[in-house]
Amino acid sequence: MFNIRVLSQEQIKPIVSIKDAVDAVENVYCLKAEGKTSVWPLVTYDFEVGVSDMDIKSGYIGGLNIFGMKSVSYFSRNSSVGLPNLIGVLTVYNAENGVPLGIMDAGYITCIRTGAAGALGIKYLAREDATKLTMVGAGKQALYQMAAALVVRPNIDKIRIYDGLSTENAENVAEDAVRLLEELGIDASGACFEAVTDLEAAIRDSDIIVTTTPSREPIVMNDWVKPGTHFSCVGSDVSGKQEIDENILPRMKVYVDDRTQCINVGEIEIGIKKNVISPEDICGELGEVILGRKQGRTSKDDITLFDTTGMAIQDLVTAKKVLDIAEEKEIGTIVEI
Repeated sequence: MFNIRVLSQEQIKPIVSIKDAVDAVENVYCLKAEGKTSVWPLVTYDFEVGVSDMDIKSGYIGGLNIFGMKSVSYFSRNSSVGLPNLIGVLTVYNAENGVPLGIMDAGYITCIRTGAAGALGIKYLAREDATKLTMVGAGKQALYQMAAALVVRPNIDKIRIYDGLSTENAENVAEDAVRLLEELGIDASGACFEAVTDLEAAIRDSDIIVTTTPSREPIVMNDWVKPGTHFSCVGSDVSGKQEIDENILPRMKVYVDDRTQCINVGEIEIGIKKNVISPEDICGELGEVILGRKQGRTSKDDITLFDTTGMAIQDLVTAKKVLDIAEEKEIGTIVEI
């Protein structure tokens, strides 16, 4: 009855860039701040805490007349049997009539839109002269965070990479970073990449901290953090996860991607539950900062936090870009259902 475009990861990768994702996510943050989107309740489930989980994110973008959902799972042991750790499917529908528009692999779109989100926190909240970044977590997402950070701040020239579970993994990422980023269309030849084992020293000497771990206890401690530091916290996306010491929060200007979701499952969840901060301490959503409706950084000494839990509207806006390009270039398989 309906013709639907189906796209694999291999078909998506060549047609959408990191910059495309940054632009798309920035646009949807603005649409959200204008009240033109809806983020629906998050569904999550831990099959094995810290090892395997799944979530279903869904929402509506009135500005683009689309709605949809993403089902994505993370199974940390998959790589040992030749499967990707992150697996997902994304479906997009026409919001005027409910007709399905596309079904596609969600893995790559999740990677690039998540990288874009962290980078937009850097773009709007980090100091203009920030050049030193520490990447906490050297898993797959680290590459996309670094790529998008270099898109929004090409002046970043020092990137330290820390992995508390595997020093070897951090070393491999640092060694291959320039080549891997070049494959994503990012010229990183002007940046120095270094694997580190002393996280405290790295944090003390950094302007920007990006965290992308599955941790459920603090990794970055309060007394390590100097004035003027920006944090983009990406890893905390289900209840109970935590990457930074909650005692840093009162020192911070806190911004979120979605207020309700971050209070429930974001980096600020534990701090709020422990009454270290309250929901009233949230300075605003990033889209409000982008539109100039809320103030961002006002001082070189501000410590800023962007808590990004990820929303379906980020996936949907990126998927819409993919579908438009795929239709123009006649890429994908058309199936009738």
